[in-house]
Amino acid sequence: MSEHELTPKPACESYVEMTQLVLPTHTNPLGTAFGGQVMAWIDICAGIAATRHARQIVVTASMDDLHFRAPIYQGEVVILKAQVNRAFRSSMEVGVRVEAENPLTGERRHCSSAYLTFVALDAEGNRLPVPPLLPETEDEKRRYEEAAERRRIRLERRNQERNVVLRPHPPLSSR
Repeated sequence: MSEHELTPKPACESYVEMTQLVLPTHTNPLGTAFGGQVMAWIDICAGIAATRHARQIVVTASMDDLHFRAPIYQGEVVILKAQVNRAFRSSMEVGVRVEAENPLTGERRHCSSAYLTFVALDAEGNRLPVPPLLPETEDEKRRYEEAAERRRIRLERRNQERNVVLRPHPPLSSR
């Protein structure tokens, strides 16, 4: 089935709001949430949004630059909001916003945001087409247009050399 045979779906159908309570097991010695834990929650929330849009198995292909704007403290409630911004042939960009809430005052602050790319796959790991996205609100239309430029940049970066860590010597097993 080609993407043109798939019925476009409104962006709002993929919306997810997830909450987590920051417990001691989620924190570092400073009493703030581990970055890796926040990343895991972002990935889960975005994965649910992508699955709601595609209604197929999806896997994380990438997460764009993630910056932690503010710490999240033990005892706070983390609110994650995700929605598909744009669907391409077999991939989707999902935006996630992370906020922390003081449960005693209700005060919220923006802690981080991320864009993730998910790919729909069949049981054998082959890519599957996903429905086109139908943005309806002005905000959804803006995110839809911006997603095309982010995708262009992602594809450019993907083709660059990826030797992040160079080995100073061969592995021990080959000596």
